[in-house]
Amino acid sequence: MNGWIAAGAALLACGVAPAAGCAATGPVRRRVPAQNLTSTFLSLVFLLLAQGFHRTAYTDTALVLSVLGPAGTLLYVRLLADELADRPPRPRVLRTVTTLSYLAVPAVLLPLCFITGPGRAMGKLLVIGALLVCGSWSAARAVTAAATAGHTIGAPVEGTDDG
Repeated sequence: MNGWIAAGAALLACGVAPAAGCAATGPVRRRVPAQNLTSTFLSLVFLLLAQGFHRTAYTDTALVLSVLGPAGTLLYVRLLADELADRPPRPRVLRTVTTLSYLAVPAVLLPLCFITGPGRAMGKLLVIGALLVCGSWSAARAVTAAATAGHTIGAPVEGTDDG
């Protein structure tokens, strides 16, 4: 076991497991931001394990997850907009989850970029990092918008419905 595998296991145990627990149980206002944090942390775990096991396929898995994770959060926000409007997440919780994502991404990617060196692999790491940061930002904005708008998201404008 090397340091990369140990760091991946630590992030899995101390980051993914609690976030996944919050995403699986509790009220919607806690589950939706926790789902986004879980996908971000899980993508970082795949990157650490890719370096630890010297398997580039794990990097590809992290890339796919960095795209699909925020997309899943946006889907949940869209489907659960009414419940989020009834009981919106606390702003402090949203800021904390987003800040954790923003801090975790460079904390993992900077050492990986340093050890990888310039090249195609480093470019892929930077793309994954950008996708994770932009995904966390867009998911947080979507949760805030759903909490303020609620059932009016996607509803027809007054006077434009068929009935």
